[in-house]
Amino acid sequence: MSGRRILPAVSAAVAVSAALAVGCSSPPGTPSGSAEVPAASTADAYRGGSASSPFWVDPESDAARQVSAWEEAGRLADAKLLERISTHPVADWPAGDDPEDDIRTAVRGASASRQRVLFVAYNIPHRDCGAYSAGGASDPDAYRSWIERFAAAIGDAPATVVLEPDAVAHVVDGCTPPEKHAERLDLLAAAVDTLKARPETRVYLDAGNPEWLADPGKLVEPLRRAGVGRADGFSLNVANFQTNDTVKAYGARLSALLDGAHYVIDSSRNGRGPLSGGRSEAWCNPPGRALGTPPTTATGDERLDAYLWIKRPGDSDGPCRGGPAAGAWWPGYALGLARAAGS
Repeated sequence: MSGRRILPAVSAAVAVSAALAVGCSSPPGTPSGSAEVPAASTADAYRGGSASSPFWVDPESDAARQVSAWEEAGRLADAKLLERISTHPVADWPAGDDPEDDIRTAVRGASASRQRVLFVAYNIPHRDCGAYSAGGASDPDAYRSWIERFAAAIGDAPATVVLEPDAVAHVVDGCTPPEKHAERLDLLAAAVDTLKARPETRVYLDAGNPEWLADPGKLVEPLRRAGVGRADGFSLNVANFQTNDTVKAYGARLSALLDGAHYVIDSSRNGRGPLSGGRSEAWCNPPGRALGTPPTTATGDERLDAYLWIKRPGDSDGPCRGGPAAGAWWPGYALGLARAAGS
């Protein structure tokens, strides 16, 4: 049981279309349960990018476009709340078979300030085991070509890449067929090397979340085979809702098993922790969640390199609980996350 699925990125045109289609929607349900609230959970902490975050904020993000649309429509209070998302850096998930245009657009946008762009490489063959975000490259050769073009588009720009959410964890949990394990781990190892050949690119190989694989020891050998020792570390909690304290404890255990490897945490939606009660599809558009710790490299932990918003707050997990397709912008859900932040 994975505990969640990852979503593919969508093009700007699709995002804008989705925003118009569901601009007045709101997520179902009410807050459920209690969990750690991050230290930076006052309302002010969510307005304006943190000085300790070196990452670029996209002025044309879905959230920024929604803020402008709501301001024009007179929804000023909602627009102000959504600035809790639009003023912070979120990851870019380059979409489709040709990632270069998305990457180069982001790199150009960040070039004046020399800020670091956060990307997610998510195109491994047999992705997501046929679930909401199924897809990926058609075969190993296609993937190798894709990741080479991905790296080339980054060039010499400062970038951080979260590499293939789900991919290693699905090897461990049995979702990926055994006959595909060696192929996948070899592809990941080659992808690490390709990306790390760029002079300013940092790479974090995804390692799932504590709810998914309770024993981090099961990840050690697959992560090693996938090249984590040549990467900058691993990522945790991508698109999930586990609290910072829970993920940090897990990350410390996994780091110790990997000779002190560094890691990053996705805190995009974990401000109230996971949905309680063991409900079905607790990972998919759960109601009552909140933005977590704003992106920052000031973590107070020498092995925890950053809290990042890797999952784009407001993008749907899939067609559950009234949501649009996986990866589509859902303004109502975004507003719910923003409203709950700091409350």
